[in-house]
Amino acid sequence: MVIATKSAPQYRILGRLWPDTAFEVLPAADFFFPWQTPMNVNDKAPDFTLQDENGEEVSLKGLRGKTVVLYFYPRANTPGCTIEAREFRDTYKKIQKTGAALLGISPDTPEAQKKFADAFNLPFTLLADADKRVAEAFGVVKEKNMYGRKVIGVARTTFVIGPDGKIQHIFEKVKPEGHAEEVLEYLRKSSKGAS
Repeated sequence: MVIATKSAPQYRILGRLWPDTAFEVLPAADFFFPWQTPMNVNDKAPDFTLQDENGEEVSLKGLRGKTVVLYFYPRANTPGCTIEAREFRDTYKKIQKTGAALLGISPDTPEAQKKFADAFNLPFTLLADADKRVAEAFGVVKEKNMYGRKVIGVARTTFVIGPDGKIQHIFEKVKPEGHAEEVLEYLRKSSKGAS
């Protein structure tokens, strides 16, 4: 029997629910929970440390005090992800002018991210989440329909995380074309509202 409660979603408990029964507590990051609660606006963003395209460690905690745009994409060097990345490349300087940091993240290795960044001259950081632990923590590993088949994978989702580490905005069911401009527009509006 597998049990995970909303009050303690970071654990998976194995065993039976009656007295004198042994059970084992394991980290939830090792497992996929189909009923996993997605992140919501005003939730604290899960802290993480991952390698970037150069093999350097990047942590969300290290960016505290800045607005962070964290965009999840399914796979490096695929058509939709390439469109999205090139559009973020083309708006990157404007995004920087808003004071925000831009991070792309996918279930790839640092080497795959490096090839992707080099192939399209991407000036922003790409994070390698090969085991999907961060994607699972953010609740973006979902069932998708791919060429008529149901598959589990990373759903294209973007989080805007405020300087306090809380989620300010979530873009779900993202379409690659036009998304970078949509994010830029949001950042400009929110920075005007803050001043």
